[in-house]
Amino acid sequence: MKVVRIIGKVIFSIVAIVYFAFALFMTILLLNFNNYGVTQFDDTSIVVIKESITSDEFKKGDVVIVKSVETRNINEGDTIFAYKVDANGVPHIQVGTVGEVYPDEDAISFENGDTYTSKYYAGTPSKVYHNIGTFLSVIESKWGFLFIVLVPCFLIFIYEIYALIVEIKYGADEN
Repeated sequence: MKVVRIIGKVIFSIVAIVYFAFALFMTILLLNFNNYGVTQFDDTSIVVIKESITSDEFKKGDVVIVKSVETRNINEGDTIFAYKVDANGVPHIQVGTVGEVYPDEDAISFENGDTYTSKYYAGTPSKVYHNIGTFLSVIESKWGFLFIVLVPCFLIFIYEIYALIVEIKYGADEN
């Protein structure tokens, strides 16, 4: 019986460590959102393709690692991710092929005619991870983070307080 208890504690500890590492990782991703709702670390952004875009290379549900780029380093034909803010102030990610570069204005235009200044460049894609963006977007949402990270942490906290009170009131379990 003692061996089973030890194995149970080891398995519980491993699951707890993995869960708390996951919760910490997701919190770091959320704390590094930029003004456009995209996780950004220095010159690298983690773009989740949440809606269908006009690209054969990227599909809905992909995660794309995007490196920032300056206008002087952009050439015609490069693939660029850019932020587009709609009339309601909601940012969207656009991807396109550069048609023209305007170094004097610090801007580019896509082949479809959309023009962006360097303020709205997300950058160029460096890696693509297929089919994990849907999962990541659920976790990064308000409700997903609440129910996947915060509620379980709160329940664990309440259980630990209960266990502490039982320990103080009744003493240690002799078995």
